[in-house]
Amino acid sequence: MSRWIKLASSAQVEAGKVKIFEASGRRIALCNSEGLFFAVQDVCSHDDGPLGEGRLCGQEIECPRHGARFDIRSGAATRMPAVVAIQVFKTKVQDGDVLVELEDEAVEA
Repeated sequence: MSRWIKLASSAQVEAGKVKIFEASGRRIALCNSEGLFFAVQDVCSHDDGPLGEGRLCGQEIECPRHGARFDIRSGAATRMPAVVAIQVFKTKVQDGDVLVELEDEAVEA
């Protein structure tokens, strides 16, 4: 089972930018790609770098440490040195808020 949790207001992340938020004890990088919101884990699979401190390159997020890139839609590693995908979270915008879907075990009661 899963639940939708408010992560941020849609106005908090400008188009073409990434910002880090916390939901239920998880750091999540929220990406605004041309008005569409995507949420990914805030940890690079290559060396645990903070993806939310990187930059958005179209539909990819780039790790600030070594330049690894990931597709923000699927989590797939798209550029070395990363080869392992990252976790992505479903998002939806409701009444100006960006919600993310988290599994129940990740949601605090």
